[in-house]
Amino acid sequence: MFAGTRIELFLPACQNLKEKRAIVKSLIGKLRSRFNLSAAEVAYQEQWQRTELGIAAVANEISFLQQEMQAAIRLVETHPDVELIHVDTEYYG
Repeated sequence: MFAGTRIELFLPACQNLKEKRAIVKSLIGKLRSRFNLSAAEVAYQEQWQRTELGIAAVANEISFLQQEMQAAIRLVETHPDVELIHVDTEYYG
């Protein structure tokens, strides 16, 4: 089984791409180190205050995948420099 999540974010404090990339890089690093999943910026790379992250995970139980994805979303939600716009999660298998 595998799961994929797209998380759209607003970064209100960013004034340039350098600031945005620092926040996104930090967030992706935290997701990768705390959870056994893959994460990347998948959209809005050239916009200062907006981004979309793609997160993917694989496991043999759907309940474990659901827990991991919810925990990852909570980590993103609680980051002080971002505001959650939209989350879309899909489970396969």
